[in-house]
Order: sequence, then structure tokens, then C-alpha cells
Amino acid sequence: MKSPRLLQFAHDDPAAIRDELFGGFSASTAAIPPKYFYDALGSRLFSAITELPEYYPTRTEAAIFARNVGQMAEVLGPVSTLVDLGAGNCEKAASLFASFKVQRYVAVDISASYLRDSLECLQRKHPAMDMLGIGLDFSQTLNLPAEVGDGPRTLFYPGSSIGNFTPAEALAFLRQVHAACQGGALLIGVDLVKPTAMLELAYDDPLGVTAAFNRNMLRHLNALVGSDFDIADWRHIAFFNTAASRIEMHLEAVGETVLHWPAGERRFAPGERIHTENSYKWRTADFAGLLEQAGFSRLQYWTDENAWFAVFVAFS
Repeated sequence: MKSPRLLQFAHDDPAAIRDELFGGFSASTAAIPPKYFYDALGSRLFSAITELPEYYPTRTEAAIFARNVGQMAEVLGPVSTLVDLGAGNCEKAASLFASFKVQRYVAVDISASYLRDSLECLQRKHPAMDMLGIGLDFSQTLNLPAEVGDGPRTLFYPGSSIGNFTPAEALAFLRQVHAACQGGALLIGVDLVKPTAMLELAYDDPLGVTAAFNRNMLRHLNALVGSDFDIADWRHIAFFNTAASRIEMHLEAVGETVLHWPAGERRFAPGERIHTENSYKWRTADFAGLLEQAGFSRLQYWTDENAWFAVFVAFS
């Protein structure tokens, strides 16, 4: 049986983290990048969110794959190398191995060590497959190492994570993906515009799991940089910004509060907010146009029966 290889290219830079976060605390409109949701507890809370009845994206995308994976396999042809961006526990990609006849699997996430257990488990199930885990923060620059190998690649980016990018950022990122495909293809999940009430319930559930996920970020920041957020001082806010076609998540000060961090402080007035996430929602024609601007062609997509979500295949 082969063994998966692990390569770490993303290393925590404490100075860079402090600069990014202190800059976010101090900005005229305070903002924190959503990657800071994911400490150990944050990851478990997000997993719980995906099981909520109000949170449609995960199960809707899974149903699209279950219903259409045969057609997708015909369109793509045998996949020599599947590159899984934001692989997490690798389960979504693993469900496609047989249908896509995957020969080599490359799992990319911020931490290679986080991928270790999942890849070792997968290797036992697929002993002949080459597997590579790469620790890389591709949200800034998608620069795959030479170890991924030459030739066409199918890049896999499920879960509507593309929605965390502004349209301009999404275009820049997709151009990098186009280059990384090396003549292969992109398989990507995209959340679509739908009724406001449904969107807002998905990001502000009655059980308060999403609120806990958002507020837990403050504990993570305290541990990272020595700030003194008190989560009792903050409440979760989520709403659909119709003009921008995006869900926005914020943390709002319940009353006047003063945040301290090493060498700095900021007073927040009641109702003042920290912007923690955007999740853009697309129309299929608009996202197809974005893919074409990025250089992709031969586009095809599948949706669920309600047109809540879409999975696109695009060739480079």
C-alpha cells in the first residue's frame, strides 16, 4: 500500500497575523477575515451548521452530485489528477473517486497536518492511488508546487466557498485556477440567489448555532493576539444585502465597550459592528460570464429542482 505525502507551504507568521488583525480592529469599519472562524471549536460548530435544516447548501450540493455524477463523469472523462481546494475531511472528493476514475488525489488545505488522518484513512480504502496533502493558504495566491505533477488537472472547489470572494476577487482567483488547471477543468459549487427569508434563516438559525460560530471567532482572536473581547458584549447579525447580492455577517456591540489589544485599543459604540463574512449569491448566467472572463470555456452546469444551488464544470 502506498503512503500519502504531506507538504507544508503555509506557516503561521505571528507578526503577519497581528498586523492583519490589529489593522482590522482599527479600520473605520472594523472587519476580520472569515478564515479566523476556524479554530478547533469553530470547525466543529461549522460542521454542526451543515446539519441544520435551515442550512440548505451542503445537502443541496450533495443531492446534485448524487443525481448527476454520471453525467459529470462523462463530461470530464477520466480524471488523472483531482486537486481538492479546501479539502477539509476529504469526504466530498472521496465520494467522486470511483465515478471519475481518479488516479491521483491532491488535498489542499491551510494545514497539512490537519489532512493527515483523513488521507491515511483514504489511502487504506484506495491503496493504489497516489495521494498528496498540501498545506497552503490559497485564498491569497494559488501557487501549486511542482510535486502536484505536470499535465491536465481537475480542480475541485465545492461548498460555495467562492461566495466569500467579492466579484472582483473571485475573478482574480478564478484566473489563477484557470492557470493551475494546465489544460484540465474546474468543478465548482455555487450558491444561487433565492428568497431573502430563506437566505437569512440559513445564516441566522433559530437554534443559534451560527451565532455561536460567529461569536466564537472572538475567543479565537483573544488566543491569537491577546485581545480582550468579551463575547457577552457582542451579538450575531446576519442579513441579505440585496444590492450587493450577498449575505453579510457581523458582530454588533450590545452596549458601549472598549476593546484592548497589545499597543492599542478601540471604543465601540452601542450598535457598532465588526464585519466578519460576506457570502455572495450568484445567478447562473452571471457566474458563467465570470468563468468565461477568467478564461474558461465549454461550460456546463447542474442545479437542484428548486434552482437553489449549481455545480459547474468549466474547461481551461
